[in-house]
Amino acid sequence: MVTKAERKKKVNCWEFMRCGREPGGVNASELGVCPAAICKEADGIHGGINAGRCCWVVAGTFCKGDIQGSFAKKIHDCLACPFHCNVINEEDGEYGEGFMQYKEIFEVIKKRSKG
Repeated sequence: MVTKAERKKKVNCWEFMRCGREPGGVNASELGVCPAAICKEADGIHGGINAGRCCWVVAGTFCKGDIQGSFAKKIHDCLACPFHCNVINEEDGEYGEGFMQYKEIFEVIKKRSKG
């Protein structure tokens, strides 16, 4: 698992996209907190805080000013997202060893949510 100090080096989606929808963010009170910013089950994946570096697997995220649906409905847009591409590049290139595949991420979240 990645330490908190190492996580600070990596940018989370709300920082990259500058949406202000993280807890305490400039838009959180008006527009709501993004589910990716509070999904504790995904904490540490790709070195992010909560689902900050795997937001594409979280339903109901706020992208491009709109609430996104389920993974199946939004993944096509996510594949073209500059942040998603940034994470892939930072995690060893095109789906390299450091990049967790979607199925793996879902399995981690499922296991952690069962406690």
